[in-house]
Amino acid sequence: MSAPEPRPASEPRPASEPRPASEPRPASEPRPASEPRPTSEPRPVRVPVADLVRLRRARDRMDRDYAQPLDVPALARTALMSPGHFSRSFRAAYGETPYSYLMTRRIERAKALLRRGDLSVTEVCLAVGCTSLGSFSTRFAELVGESPSAYRPATTRTAPRSPPASPRSAPARCAARKPAAGSLP
Repeated sequence: MSAPEPRPASEPRPASEPRPASEPRPASEPRPASEPRPTSEPRPVRVPVADLVRLRRARDRMDRDYAQPLDVPALARTALMSPGHFSRSFRAAYGETPYSYLMTRRIERAKALLRRGDLSVTEVCLAVGCTSLGSFSTRFAELVGESPSAYRPATTRTAPRSPPASPRSAPARCAARKPAAGSLP
């Protein structure tokens, strides 16, 4: 018994002939259920509206209480969810993990405190709720592009502070108003 002759590449493969594994599946051909979904194609995730309301409550708590010791179980309790469901739903809804969101808020606040210039980096770290200076500095550098100690001098150089105005040179805050024409004084 002889093997069938190979067909030329220019001829289309008949539907009855199975596609070889080495040949890519055309986009017009549906993907069989047994074939895994490609990893580059994101799985669509829908978060129910009720979950979004509870997730927003937890996100608002992170925005408000960023300096407090917050962890996923505590935030999940705020959202009335299990920690695993909370983490998955938060990431699906906001595109980042709860920890990443919280650290981003903390770093934003740290940038403002460093621009003020009256606190040390360690004091800023503790003021925004971080307990490890090393983790704080690493995360700050990842998000901002430079260390906290390098960030402060860079911001104070670009925005020099003006000297306080003397009382004589300051304009009067309450100026006497002129009565409008035709009105009573």
